[in-house]
Amino acid sequence: MRVIQAEHLIESVADALQYISYYHPLDYIQALGAAYEREESPAARDAIAQILLNSRMSAEQHRPICQDTGIVVVFLRVGMDLRFEGGMSIDDMINEGVRRAYTHPDNVLRASMVAPPVGARKNTGDNTPAVIYTELVPGDTLDVRLAAKGGGSENKTKFAILNPSESVADWVVETVPKMGAGWCPPGILGIGIGGTAEKSMLLAKESLLAPVDMHELRERGPSTPTEELRLEIFKRVNALGIGAQGLGGLTTVLDIKILEYPTHAASLPVSLIPNCAATRHLHFSLDGSGPAELIPPRLEDWPQVSWEPGDDALRIDLDTLKREDTRHWKPGQRLLLSGRILTGRDAAHKRLKSLLDKGEPLPEGIDFRDRFIYYVGPVDPVAGEAVGPAGPTTATRMDKFTDQMLGELGLMGMIGKAERGPEAIESIRKHQAVYLIAVGGAAYLVSKAIRKARVLAFEDLGMEAIYEFEVVDMPVTVAVDSRGESVHQTGPATWRAHIGKIPVVGS
Repeated sequence: MRVIQAEHLIESVADALQYISYYHPLDYIQALGAAYEREESPAARDAIAQILLNSRMSAEQHRPICQDTGIVVVFLRVGMDLRFEGGMSIDDMINEGVRRAYTHPDNVLRASMVAPPVGARKNTGDNTPAVIYTELVPGDTLDVRLAAKGGGSENKTKFAILNPSESVADWVVETVPKMGAGWCPPGILGIGIGGTAEKSMLLAKESLLAPVDMHELRERGPSTPTEELRLEIFKRVNALGIGAQGLGGLTTVLDIKILEYPTHAASLPVSLIPNCAATRHLHFSLDGSGPAELIPPRLEDWPQVSWEPGDDALRIDLDTLKREDTRHWKPGQRLLLSGRILTGRDAAHKRLKSLLDKGEPLPEGIDFRDRFIYYVGPVDPVAGEAVGPAGPTTATRMDKFTDQMLGELGLMGMIGKAERGPEAIESIRKHQAVYLIAVGGAAYLVSKAIRKARVLAFEDLGMEAIYEFEVVDMPVTVAVDSRGESVHQTGPATWRAHIGKIPVVGS
């Protein structure tokens, strides 16, 4: 009987999570490189170039691809002829590996897990616990598949129980536009079909761990109904014109993954879970001979893509900017920001609202009037960095605070990722403010524009504290102008018409 030492599993999990924090799966990054070569939309092409450059920088410097270093999800297949030594449960071993990975001093990863999920929601500080699924199988090896799943893409999960006669493809094509761009396309859609409600969800999540092989399927053609469905959904979703970051373009998804399970004759459960531009997963096996050996990929296999802001990018000095200056900005316009910006996301906004509602003063030194706020929760800095990877978080989560921030606090503008909802857009129009986006999936690249960072308030919130950043040439795009026109509405509509033969179901 083979014996696996607890320390070997712990070390393997810790090493794997460090590995995937800075190495994209090569199949994903090469598929993205091919999409870059095909892309015709200038805005989408620019966004993909930033993601590709960010990926290479992260691989070279061993720093996180994204500031959201994810919730750890682990699928275990445990051989029934195995034995473990070390006096720990499998879950405890996995969680100790997570703890070591996320607190590694050379590459600190952001702790995002909070407990309990309602009420205090206190950060656990080391990103534990992981979400673990364990299956007993014949054999004497331990098979481990793990992923670090970002919250922005996880929040876009969709589920339905269709009538057996309904089309899964129609449901997916109708659902994807409702997800918005907060899942940071281009990415991968995982689809689970069948079983029960919870089984279909698990199938969708597990499907995302498979290699990207859509290019091979398209070349050889489908040989099963499931492969036909993958191809149909792939073509129809890309025909929506959503594009990279929701800016409009030819590529919204790089692959469609489907896992199925038998289901009740009266039911057709379907789940949809997207993987974002920070796709991170790894597979290894242990046989008792020691920890997993993880071989670094060859950087020469990365797409040879460079990125520069472009001559059309407008340089903006935030410290001298006037409101009337922003009224000339247009949706889709590229800007390079320099000067001081404040940060804040969900927890900070909730505290600010509580203070305002009670008529209490803001923390000393906090003044939002005629300033910009960046929706970000950065990674802790290492080795002389001002801040670690610091990409944008999904802005729609702050929509319910927007009118108060723009009205009572006099905020001039906001920076995040993805679209804003109708109420937020109306508030932006009413207050003649603006909303800008940075590229989700380019967190390390964005962090290089941040030269200084200091916590101003709510330090106990960790990465959700209010910071002041000093930036130089931070690349952003105008998403909603002072008149309320949104590039996330005009961009996809333009490219859907350009691509044009497959209508959006339900439109």
